[in-house]
Amino acid sequence: MAVSERTVLQFGTSSTTAAVLTAKVNPLVIFNICDCYVRRPDQAERVIGTLLGSVFPDGTVDIRNSYVVPHNEFSDQVALDIEYHHTMLKSHLKVNPQEVIVGWFSTGLGVTGGSALIHEFYSREVSNSIHLTVDTGFGNGEGTIKAYVSVNLSLGDRPLAAQFQEIPVDLRMIEAERVGFDILKTTAVDKLPTDLEGMEVLMERLLSLINDVHKYVDDVVEGRVAPDNSIGSLISESVASLPKLSPLAFDKLINDSLQDHLLLLYLSSITRTQLSLAEKLNTAAQMP
Repeated sequence: MAVSERTVLQFGTSSTTAAVLTAKVNPLVIFNICDCYVRRPDQAERVIGTLLGSVFPDGTVDIRNSYVVPHNEFSDQVALDIEYHHTMLKSHLKVNPQEVIVGWFSTGLGVTGGSALIHEFYSREVSNSIHLTVDTGFGNGEGTIKAYVSVNLSLGDRPLAAQFQEIPVDLRMIEAERVGFDILKTTAVDKLPTDLEGMEVLMERLLSLINDVHKYVDDVVEGRVAPDNSIGSLISESVASLPKLSPLAFDKLINDSLQDHLLLLYLSSITRTQLSLAEKLNTAAQMP
């Protein structure tokens, strides 16, 4: 009896696709995407743009920069401004020549119908491009950030389509960046905090952390909590990194730094006032 040949439908991943393990995203990229979304045209439902960065030998993609690319969407068709994209790319490369295109971003939740068309264009720009999605609506008070790579679906040796496969996202922030990101997640705020208000939030956060460490040490000493060598080592390193200063010298250091900060705020306020006055005088001089 003759054996019939079978055509296998399978997912094919290239070596570069399999090498991508994690997308490491700089917080400034998220802030820039949110800013571009706020400034988008009235008729646009989302913004699309290019991601710049570098690729490490272990497959981790470091996304450090981004810029928006104008586009138009008509049902299942997407038209990108390719000339604008290439112009912006040349400008960025003049400032950061070590950065390369690593993919593209869009606002919204997950992958949409037109994402495959845009991803096909960026796949011609760079092999194994990454698609980053940012939920600028901050549903449930959380900003969902996801990254995808494209996996080819083939019928035998003939490619049929592409499927987006999610990869881990590493978003690391310092405390100051965390404060700004938490403000972005708040859908309604009266105003952005001033530098002094931001400093107050950081000091309260630092005091809370110190109280947590103090409570943990007391619990270990009293026998209420089992000691952990790793935590103890981290506390010891943190304490050892502090400068050995007397209380008076430490207070003087903090007060001098605070006075310098207040002086900068005062000078910046004077500069803004001078620029505003110069603009009004210039406008008045041009009036007939």
